[in-house]
Amino acid sequence: MNETRHNLDRIDRLILSALRVDGRLTIAQLSERVGLSSSPCWTRLKRLENLKIIDGYTANINPKAIGINELFFIEITLERHDDEILDQFSETLANMPEVVEAHLVTGDYDYLVKVAVKNAEHYERFLRKTLYSMKGIRHTRSIFALRQLKSASSADLMMIE
Repeated sequence: MNETRHNLDRIDRLILSALRVDGRLTIAQLSERVGLSSSPCWTRLKRLENLKIIDGYTANINPKAIGINELFFIEITLERHDDEILDQFSETLANMPEVVEAHLVTGDYDYLVKVAVKNAEHYERFLRKTLYSMKGIRHTRSIFALRQLKSASSADLMMIE
């Protein structure tokens, strides 16, 4: 993957910060918050979108409001590690609605997967009917999240130097 780091000036960071708080700002509102007229603000916004610094707009959904009450983390170790198995496994994980994050990692296991479910029964059903039906898994270990202490959006990452 060829990733390029883009240098952001103060105005770019103000635009990103304002949109992080409210992604539904109009250009007029955004330009007022960052101290630019509408046209230069729109030009900067389009540049940030074209460079994929802004990679889309989303709504934050409260999981508990829609009945998603539990988070689990699963450490998964595969039997083999060839490209075909890794690609197939990654694609299958990406298509599971309960999987909200999946990372190929280094260390004692191959994947760290974050799963959101309604309750323990839902999690057991997910394990037995969905995850364990996949071929190539050697070992899994589940970790139940007691409480979320911090959640960083990708917009929070712009603060990291």
